[in-house]
Order: sequence, then structure tokens, then C-alpha cells
Amino acid sequence: MSEISSQAAATATEWAEDPDLARARDGDDAAFARIVEPLRRELHAHCYRMLGSTHDADDALQDALLRAWRGLARFEGRSSLRSWLYTVATRTCLDIALTRGRRALPVDLGPSSDRAVIGDAPLADVAWLGPYPDAGLTNDLAGPDAHYEQREAVELAFVAALQHLPGNQRAALLLFEVLGFSAAEIATMMDTTSASVNSALQRARRIVAEKIPSPTQQQTLREIDDARLRHIVAEYSAALESGDTDAMVALLTEDVTWSMPPLAGWYHGIEAVADFAARVPLAECGNWRNVLVSANGQPAVASYLWDEDAGAHLGWSINVLTLRADRIAEITSFIGTEHFPPFGLPATPP
Repeated sequence: MSEISSQAAATATEWAEDPDLARARDGDDAAFARIVEPLRRELHAHCYRMLGSTHDADDALQDALLRAWRGLARFEGRSSLRSWLYTVATRTCLDIALTRGRRALPVDLGPSSDRAVIGDAPLADVAWLGPYPDAGLTNDLAGPDAHYEQREAVELAFVAALQHLPGNQRAALLLFEVLGFSAAEIATMMDTTSASVNSALQRARRIVAEKIPSPTQQQTLREIDDARLRHIVAEYSAALESGDTDAMVALLTEDVTWSMPPLAGWYHGIEAVADFAARVPLAECGNWRNVLVSANGQPAVASYLWDEDAGAHLGWSINVLTLRADRIAEITSFIGTEHFPPFGLPATPP
């Protein structure tokens, strides 16, 4: 049986075995909600990979599902429902990306600082990359032909690299490498040719390969004993709370970087990072309360800072840790209370 015939047979089986599809086409919104629910989490992750922002992913998914609901009566079942929903979601994300631009990290904007910058002001006119709550994602492949694990494909380095691709290349790479769709399927989804898809894939792979370190974080984390990993994260949290510069430095690689979007300043190398740590976050000794979380498939710490006016600790930053062997090679502190709700975190420490 040919690939096209196999796909048609699978689609026919899907329609025959799921009466909710027919009900949804007839206008039953509860039936539509039921058929979409199993795919909602992976569609949201796809929107985040495309847009680099949890909040943009929320908007994109809501818009895409509304488009899908309104267009479901015209869905003829020539592809699977999953493929069709990814088509709608991808096109929605491409529309949003045109208006909001690509997301950036401080390292994209200029050189690092040798010494701590005190009073650095947030840059409000930059579209910043944001952290992603990875609860519910697994280390499984999204399909038999995918090349990236689900958690691997939300790692900071990967999502940041995607932001350097034009929208069509970003979409083609994600649909092929992360989700396992064929070039022919992607051509249909993006209303182009297989030759164009393959050309976009070739260019996208080259750029991504230049920007992503090896090994990936998932590969690194599998090499670290779970107890050792918990110890590293706990020691980072303890050093931050106690203001212990020596303890912090002992956890870091010599070429460590620390950045804090939406602040433009960032630091590279143990001396610069140690100077910044001692004079800024560690100077708040005793004012931090931390909660260990997971973000972008990586260990992370949610930090609450004491606020005199509020008389309480308030959400300050989600600190995503990138490890090399058993040392911290990168700290990305996403500053802002808006990052806490997607992680299910309260405004004050639990």
C-alpha cells in the first residue's frame, strides 16, 4: 500500500472510530473540546517553539483553536485531525510572528560586561525570549520520524536558535525534526512545494547546528546522577539565599555566563560572573526565598525577593540553569512576576 493510501486509510479509521469528530463538525462544541484536549499540550509547546514566549503561545493556541472550530465544517478529513490542527496552529504562529518579531536574549544584543552594572534598567522595547513550564512534556519522540525529544525541543539553546530563523524555516524544521511530518505533508500544510520545504530545512539545519552546543541538556542530565543533580540545584539555591559567593563560584564553569532579561547586561567568565553575583543577587543575603522547579527541560529555581513595601517575599525571577558535566555553565534569570503563573506558582512563596 502506498504512503498516500495508508494515510487515507488511517484517516478513514479515525473518523469511523471517533463519533465526536462528526458531532464536532455538526456544531457540538463539547465534542470539539474532547477531541482537542489530548493534543492541547503538544500544540501549546509547538506554539512556544515557534514564538519563544509562553504568553504568545497562549494567544496563538487560543486563536488557532478558534480558527479550527470555525473551520471544522470545511475539514474534509483528507489528513488526520492532528495534522490539520498543526497546520492551523503553524499558520497562526506565522501570522503572529510577522507582527511581533523574533525573541531575543541579552547575548543577542551586545558584548558582555566585565564588572557588575548597578541599576541596569529593563529594555521594554525588546521582545524577550521567555521561560517555558515543561510539566507534562516527556523525553519521548513526538512521532517515529522525529529527531528531537519533546523536552529537548524546548531547551533554551534550541528555542533561542530557532529565533534566528525566518518563519518558514522555523516552521519547516519544527514540523520535520520535532514532530516527524514528511516533507510532502509539510508542503501541503504550508501551501508550498516539497522542494521548497527541503531547501528551507537545509538552511535551517545549518544555522541551528552553529548555535546549539553539544551535547544537549537532556543528554547531559542523563549523565548526571539524580542525587548529584539535586545537590547542585540545592547548593545554588542555598548560596543565593545565604549570599555565599565562594559557594556559588564553586558550582560554576570557568566560562559561565549569567544573563537577566529584560536587562540588557550580561556576564561571561568566572571573574565577571562572580563580581556581578557578589554585588547584585548575593548582596540581597537573607532576602531570597527559592522554590525548585523545571523549565525548558532544565533544572530551574523560582526566586522570591523580599519587598519592604509589601512586607512579603514577591516573585522576582525564574532562573534556568544550563549544565555542563556537573557544573553550571549558564544561568538565565527571567525577571518578572508575569513568569510565575504559567508555572503554577503563587505570588508569594508557598
